[in-house]
Amino acid sequence: MRVQLKTIMATYNKRGYKPKTKPEKEDNDELFDDSESTTAEVFSTLDEGANKTEQWLEKNQKAIVIVVGIIIVAALGAWLYNQFVMEPKQMEAVAESNEANKYYDLALNSTGKEKDSLYTLALEGANGKYGLIQIAEEYAGTDAGNLANYQAGMAYLNIGGDQLQKAIEYLEKFDGGDSVLNAIAQAGIGDALVQAGQPGDAIAHYMDAANSNTNEFSTPKYLLKAGQVALTTGDTSTAITALERIEENYPDAAEYKTAQVLLGQARAASN
Repeated sequence: MRVQLKTIMATYNKRGYKPKTKPEKEDNDELFDDSESTTAEVFSTLDEGANKTEQWLEKNQKAIVIVVGIIIVAALGAWLYNQFVMEPKQMEAVAESNEANKYYDLALNSTGKEKDSLYTLALEGANGKYGLIQIAEEYAGTDAGNLANYQAGMAYLNIGGDQLQKAIEYLEKFDGGDSVLNAIAQAGIGDALVQAGQPGDAIAHYMDAANSNTNEFSTPKYLLKAGQVALTTGDTSTAITALERIEENYPDAAEYKTAQVLLGQARAASN
């Protein structure tokens, strides 16, 4: 038994299991006290912050209630407006557009002299139904009204002559986002400006058309238009930028070879 006890004590002493001295105990107590003090300070700070927040809320709760109420009323008003005003108006606009769309489609597919007459019927209406002009005005804010702006603009562009300014005005009203129609509308503005003798103003619209809804078909087409017009106006920097994009990104496009020829001319003119 004594041997076992000696062995245990030897192991205890060897591993350093020594009773803590008084200074060590005091150091640990101080660390514990500091930790408690820091924690208390943190909770005190949080309490102060919470109290200030509560005071601010109590002081401004009337204004907060008013603001929240305005937001709720506005959201509810927007929902009611869309549900009971815009949606019925949109349905009515679509129904009213049938006649104008019929003549617009006929004009698009026509190659004869009656083309301008069909566009005019689409614009002004027929058989007691609204034309594109009235639809765009009466149903502004609806999808059908927005589309009527595009169709009216393209109709005036196809008629040409003294109708070019109207084409520009309607196409500028059209909001196509990043759709293909937006690219066509921007290019249409460019075409109208070129025909109206303002090629310098057309370049930006062709570039906008190229950057809207980028794809293998329309993008090189509009970049080429931008390059051609820029080159004729002496804007070789823009011409090079547009034509290089075709060379670098659209080698399989139908416009590629023409772009290379014009690019060589633009580079030579810039030197």
